[in-house]
Amino acid sequence: MLPENEIGANIRTMRTGQGLSLDALANKTGFTKGYLSKVENSDKAPPVSTLLIIAKSLGVTISEIFGEGQEKVTAALVTKEERKPVARDGTVFGYSYETLAHKYAGRHMEPYILTIPAHITESAVFKHQGEEMMLVLEGTMRLVHGNDEFIVRQGDCIYFDSGIEHYGLPMDGQDLKILMVVYLAE
Repeated sequence: MLPENEIGANIRTMRTGQGLSLDALANKTGFTKGYLSKVENSDKAPPVSTLLIIAKSLGVTISEIFGEGQEKVTAALVTKEERKPVARDGTVFGYSYETLAHKYAGRHMEPYILTIPAHITESAVFKHQGEEMMLVLEGTMRLVHGNDEFIVRQGDCIYFDSGIEHYGLPMDGQDLKILMVVYLAE
């Protein structure tokens, strides 16, 4: 797995290897050319939902974006010790992600442990085709989904259409730890 500071450069290599300009990738992803340039030149990884959209637009897996070349298997165990941080002090937004299924090539779902520190009071708004499931492992989350707001406590699970603008923030002054599974619709 590539270090976080090499993920953007790997995206640029994949894009240019396919003969795609930033404009062309922007048209495929719906992101602006400026944002994609920032992703490619940053030493911080963007949110996983952004990486999933870029991977799909490039016709690669998120594992390939992370620099993992894998053979197809029918089952893959990732022990607690084998989890890999995707964005340590995570992304520009202060999140951190740990992979939970990086050994399974060609997967259709992306499971992660997402940690949002208690001091985070603002979030980017996310929107991408597909569905998400979040199970709160620690803390309490305020999830805004479109015009609705949900309070999701430890042990609660929320499943939603990720094509609607959404974001989550910690409450009660505690770090928020979530089991998150993202599925990008074809």
